[in-house]
Amino acid sequence: MKPDRLTAFTDGVVAIIITIMVLEIRLPHEPTFRGFLTMAPFLGIYALSFVNIGIFWNNHHHMLQGVRKIDGRALWANMFLLFWLSLVPFEIRWMGEAGIVAWPVAAYGGVLMMAAVAYLLLERALIAAEGEDSRIVVATGNRLKEWVSFAGYALGFAGAFVSPWLSVAIYVAIATLWLIPDRRFERSLQR
Repeated sequence: MKPDRLTAFTDGVVAIIITIMVLEIRLPHEPTFRGFLTMAPFLGIYALSFVNIGIFWNNHHHMLQGVRKIDGRALWANMFLLFWLSLVPFEIRWMGEAGIVAWPVAAYGGVLMMAAVAYLLLERALIAAEGEDSRIVVATGNRLKEWVSFAGYALGFAGAFVSPWLSVAIYVAIATLWLIPDRRFERSLQR
């Protein structure tokens, strides 16, 4: 099976996730600057989540450019990734209603951690479908950014019970790490 339909399906689901995220934005209780400031933490979490969804989508897009065929394992691994990403709007709402407190912030890190695991499983499933000579094997290399991200998400998850704001800072740092374009797949395709 060619990856085109998987890419199109993923694009559609990500678009729906982002739409739901936007619909979770609530108006301030009062139409003043102070009212706007009460929404600032929520808007910050929304922005962070938008960036995180964008990072996963962007890397997914680059990875699938190097894929020639997929199989059932890859389809299910992709669904597993989309499942975790689809929980981000729930996490945004929970933090929006509860505030930047331990359990919602920890759960947000848990969702990101599981999305990272799902992305890794998708990589492995695509490699299995194409064989060890797959361009993905060459492109992924040592996966240092992935392991640093996973460790950061785990630290943010646990750290939320000590300092939720520190956990949010860790999540921001990881997103910033990924905002630096990852050219591994592009370089692999050019070879």
